Amino acid sequence: MTSGNLRLILRDRILHAVLGVALVLLLLVPTLSGFSMRQVQELAITLCLSAISLVLLVLALLLGSSAIWRDIERHYTSSILPLPVSRSSYILAKFASISLFLLLSGLVLFMTAACVIPLAASQYSSDLPIAWGIIALAIVADVLKSMLIAAVALLLSSVSTSFFLPFFGTLAIFLAGSASQEVYEYLTGQFGREISSMAYRLIQAVYFVLPNFSAFDFKVHAVYVLPIEAKDLFFPVGYATLYVCLLLGLAIWLFNRRQLP
Repeated sequence: MTSGNLRLILRDRILHAVLGVALVLLLLVPTLSGFSMRQVQELAITLCLSAISLVLLVLALLLGSSAIWRDIERHYTSSILPLPVSRSSYILAKFASISLFLLLSGLVLFMTAACVIPLAASQYSSDLPIAWGIIALAIVADVLKSMLIAAVALLLSSVSTSFFLPFFGTLAIFLAGSASQEVYEYLTGQFGREISSMAYRLIQAVYFVLPNFSAFDFKVHAVYVLPIEAKDLFFPVGYATLYVCLLLGLAIWLFNRRQLP
């Protein structure tokens, strides 16, 4: 079932267009980074990683939000679910195919970035080397983040009857989760002593419930060749694995109780 879902994803022309735009953006990096007089290499790496992160976000939103909704609209679920296929297997196969596509997309985008970054860096020599290992780790972290986003969208899709709720709901959760770490750090400072204990606990609860997407950001390490310790890698991997398992478990539980047309 996973391979069949992956073939359907690979045939999606909208996703082809998104990846095409991404490749064009990456090819423009040498030209855009030339506007920086002394940090051409640093700007090129920043632009490449930012473009890859944005594209993976869009892919995760589109795939996760439309995975179940599209099958219901096409009456695919009414033909596949009566077969000896459990709803849990259906959800897991959907997520596995989305994850494989995101991983393949990250690989293609990394290979493109590996071509344009040296070309941009050749315009002005930098004192810093190009840390390909750290750049690869930063892209892998973005892939993990996009898988987590897809799991959130899949959870909302399991109870939604339209495409818009999972898409915009997941986007709102992403924006909130990207800023939650900064809000929490601000809350633990002087501002935290000025608000009521109830408000403090409420904000703290929201912080622990929302996915912390800032844990997957290694762009600064890749640009300025900052060392990455083992604990810095184990945390996002373990965090994404645990959170995705919880989201998929909840999605399966909700989808099993949903009445399908």
